[in-house]
Parts: sequence; C-alpha cells; structure tokens
Amino acid sequence: MKIVFATNNQHKLSEIRDILGNNIEVLSLKDIGCDADIPETGTTLEENALQKAEYVYSHYHMDVFADDTGLEVEALGGAPGVYSARYAALECVAAESQQAEHPASHDSEANMARLLKELGNNNNRKARFRTVIALIQKKDVCPCGCTSIKDIHKFEGIVEGEIIRERRGGEGFGYDPIFQPDGYDKTFAELGMEVKNHISHRARAVAKLCEFLNNKR
Repeated sequence: MKIVFATNNQHKLSEIRDILGNNIEVLSLKDIGCDADIPETGTTLEENALQKAEYVYSHYHMDVFADDTGLEVEALGGAPGVYSARYAALECVAAESQQAEHPASHDSEANMARLLKELGNNNNRKARFRTVIALIQKKDVCPCGCTSIKDIHKFEGIVEGEIIRERRGGEGFGYDPIFQPDGYDKTFAELGMEVKNHISHRARAVAKLCEFLNNKR
C-alpha cells in the first residue's frame, strides 16, 4: 500500500516510517513532486491537519494523511497548542490570526526559551503533547464521473507529562528536551527515538491509523 504523508519534515517522516514499518510505503511531499507551501491557517490541530490533507488530495488525487501536533501546557491555558512550531515568532507579528511567517518560526531553541520564561517558577508543570491525524482516501467515483467520493477519518494521540526547568538530552526535536512523559524520569530527548516511537503522542495516533489501514487491506 502506498500513501502520502503531507510533510517534508525529515524528523516526522523518519518517525512515521519507523512506526508503520514495511507494510505501508509512505511517500513525502517531495516524493510526489509537491513543493508548494501548503497553508496552515486553522485555529485548531484538527483544522490544520485536514487542510493539509485536503490540499494534497485535491491536487494529486492520492490517498493522503497529514498531522498537526501541539504542546498544551496547563498553566498557560493550553498554550502554545496549535502555535507550538512558531511560538516564539508570535511575539513578532501583530496578531496570531495573521498566521504570518517570520524568521523565528520553527526555531526550537527560541520556542523552548519562551515557554520556560513564561512558566517561570510556576510549580504547575503539567503538559501534554497531542497529535491529530487526518486521513483522506478515495472511496468511489460519483455516478456521473465528475468527481471522486472520499472518506475522511481522524485519529488522535495524547501523551501526558510535565515541563522540566532545564533542557536535558540531545536527541529528538522541538520541545523534546524539556518534556518528560509521565512514568519516566527522562525527557523525550534523553529517551531516544526508539523509546519515543513506542510511547509518543504521534506513535499513539499512528497506531490508530495503522490499525485502521491494516483492517481495510
């Protein structure tokens, strides 16, 4: 089975391929010749994941899934949430609703620095990573042949944990050096990719996706 993962993020791509194994061939945007800057203008993880999947499906007519992930910190009212990848850059735009790109976007060090600064000495360090996957598959063709009928499914994965006060570990990406999952005394960045791929939010969402795809084969 071939399916497109709507990303060119090599960290995510490697993680997903490791989780899915050899039963499903996962193609990246680069693999299908898509170099478009797919918009992510939603205000929720669900909206962004579906928006990316819809773009690929409508332009390339291939089965596709897309994900969006956010770190939700209890003491910050669920922030950074949908803005996790560009959290530091939000200081540089007039309003979050503008969704403007900025050189600070996707800067993990800057994002972690802002998060740790905003948490300060707050003793409530509870946080969770949440991943939402939107899957679109061709179901059939309408009777007149003018368009295809598609199936849309969503899968969610959550891992609870806490934000530690200083960075630890050299593996992983994003907020991994400051997120310690419940039941472990190490951060995602210390646990390494093999362990993370078994317990992470993305692993849990992908497990649901994989079970669904395997049941359809």
